[in-house]
Amino acid sequence: MNLVSNRPFIAARVEVRFDRVAERLFRALGWQERVIPYTAYGDDGFVRVLGRVVLSPRFADTQLGKAAESFLRRRGWRNFVTAVCVHARYTIRVGEAEVTGTTDRGGYIDHRVRGHGLGPGWQTGEVRTAHSEPSTVPIQVLGRDITFGIVSDVDDTILTTMLPRPMVAAWNSFFRVEATRQAVPGMAEFYNVVLRRHPGSPVIYLSTGAWNTHGFLSRFIARHRYPIGAMLLTDWGPTNTGWFRSGVAHKRAALLQLVVDFPHVRWLLVGDDGQHDPEVYGDFAHANPANVAAIAIRQLTPAEQILAHGTIEPLHVNDGLPVGIPLIRAADGRGMQRQASALLGSE
Repeated sequence: MNLVSNRPFIAARVEVRFDRVAERLFRALGWQERVIPYTAYGDDGFVRVLGRVVLSPRFADTQLGKAAESFLRRRGWRNFVTAVCVHARYTIRVGEAEVTGTTDRGGYIDHRVRGHGLGPGWQTGEVRTAHSEPSTVPIQVLGRDITFGIVSDVDDTILTTMLPRPMVAAWNSFFRVEATRQAVPGMAEFYNVVLRRHPGSPVIYLSTGAWNTHGFLSRFIARHRYPIGAMLLTDWGPTNTGWFRSGVAHKRAALLQLVVDFPHVRWLLVGDDGQHDPEVYGDFAHANPANVAAIAIRQLTPAEQILAHGTIEPLHVNDGLPVGIPLIRAADGRGMQRQASALLGSE
């Protein structure tokens, strides 16, 4: 007798039913399919295309609708009000390749396209559904000579949010205006200096934050002059096995996938000591030393530590990193840049 059910967790099934009912309602009201593209990445062998298919009212395409959306989206709560298209069919065109697929139960696209024929550098692709306008997808294609990259946490690493304390996190995510979110001093310059020493190298923003915040994060990154790069976020809510997703498991899986995708790339892993970054990065370095160039940990202040996890004691990278992997600790990007001279070389 098979005692293990293959059915998704009950909360996931309820969520799908709710989304399907909402989708039918909004379609009856005349809402149309729209593709939200996320930044893609790849090399000459594949491109990983990410995005989401949602419904939006016809009003949204007018000048007034666009102005209203631009105003509302700068309030955090607006990012989480979304009508998704469950299991919608889509078509992706990247270079010489055209493929089709179906979104998951959250309306998300995560599709690997092969045989695209694109050259290294920033390129574009296209995603559309049978009932949507085409959406342009920015794609960073790595050349075979690229052997370095940056993986960066987001919360309390490039912007201050005081996560994961629930009340503070909810306030920052849902209610604060985008313009009030502060960048961590010196981090953008640190990343840009590193990339000037490694032209063509990627930045991957790896966070436990929700995909709903992708638009905000893109605007934040551009406003504060961080380098543009793909984001690997997560979908809040129930999974096939439980009520909530594991942020630690998400980060571990994403790092391992980067090793599979780019086995020849060594990563500068940047995070903070208020969450699980030291543990995740340390374990990853022990398991994959050839894929880690250095680990850089932003040291939170005692006040930030208390807001982040209720104690003034910071989290530490596992002792005894493999030989040759530097560990950088500093309160901001300026301190990291001063300590990283061996990694950066002379400017």
